Amino acid sequence: MASSIIFVTLALVAAFVPASVMGTDFMVGDDKGWTLDFDFQTWAEGKQFYVGDNLEANASSLLQFSSIRGGAHNVLKVNGTGFQQCAAPAGTVALTTGNDVIPLLTPGRKWYICGVAKHCAARNMKLAITVLPKTVSPAPAPTTPEVSAAGGTVAPGYYALIMAIVGVVAIVIV
Repeated sequence: MASSIIFVTLALVAAFVPASVMGTDFMVGDDKGWTLDFDFQTWAEGKQFYVGDNLEANASSLLQFSSIRGGAHNVLKVNGTGFQQCAAPAGTVALTTGNDVIPLLTPGRKWYICGVAKHCAARNMKLAITVLPKTVSPAPAPTTPEVSAAGGTVAPGYYALIMAIVGVVAIVIV
C-alpha cells in the first residue's frame, strides 16, 4: 500500500514539473562526436543553449580520449582570446574521459577547444556558443475560473492539482 502511495505521489510531482525545469543534453557534433575536421560552428547554428543544459563531448572512439594511449583528443574550456589563438591558459584542466559532460551553469559566451597537437588550429576542433539565461514561460492568459462547491473560485492551474490531491487522499483512505 505504501509503495503505491509513493508511486502515485511521484507520478503527480512528475506531471506538474514543467519540461523547462529540466535541461537539454546536446551531443557535440551529434553522431560524429568531438572529432577532427568537423564544423562545430555550423553544428551549433540554430541551437539555443540555456543555463541548465549540458554539452556532451564524446569521441567517436573512446580510445581517442584514452589518457593511457596519450590522449588523442581532449576538451579545454578557454576564453575568447584562447579560442582565437587555439591556446589554453596555463593551469587549464583538460577533460579527457571521452564521455565528458559539461554543465552550462552561467549565461554568456563559452569557448571550447581541443588542446592536443594542432587539432584546434589545423583541424577545426573548436566550439563557441552563447548560453542564454533560463527563461520563465509567461503566465497563460486568464481564463474563466472554475466555481467550487463552496461558491468560491479556483484558479484553473490549481484545479488539476486539487483533483490529484483528492485522488491520493481517496487512495490512502481506501
